[in-house]
Amino acid sequence: MKHRTLAAQAGILLATLMAAAAVSAAEFVSVIKDGVNVRSGPDTAAEIKFEAPANYPLQVLERKGDWLKVSDFENEQGWISAKLVATPAVHVIVKKQGKGNIRAEASEKSPVVGTVAREVILKKQDQQGDWLKVSHPQLSSGWIHRALVWP
Repeated sequence: MKHRTLAAQAGILLATLMAAAAVSAAEFVSVIKDGVNVRSGPDTAAEIKFEAPANYPLQVLERKGDWLKVSDFENEQGWISAKLVATPAVHVIVKKQGKGNIRAEASEKSPVVGTVAREVILKKQDQQGDWLKVSHPQLSSGWIHRALVWP
């Protein structure tokens, strides 16, 4: 009985590690120009589901020829030409409802130097633990907590 319990625990541990590896191995890209069509299928004749702005981050779910099946921060999925994205993604998007604070240092105790609204795209410059140093053309650079952005 003890042997089965150990085997079951080992199986659960292995499954957990494999799931964690899959999450950490996720591929992200950024759209390279404004108004890029994300389509319902891997073809220029497929229906346009939405237009993505420049620097918009996307997670790659699948590849089919020169096309990528992608998902955005709201889990909206579609297909985009691989020629219209850059790898690796260096941008994040604010996912928090309302506003997110940009701070002078990587700490909740640090002064707020700016605020950003939901769906604002920020360029990632550095990371310290759960904090990302980000920049935006209309803000000075600063730090935002990882929980407020995607990916």
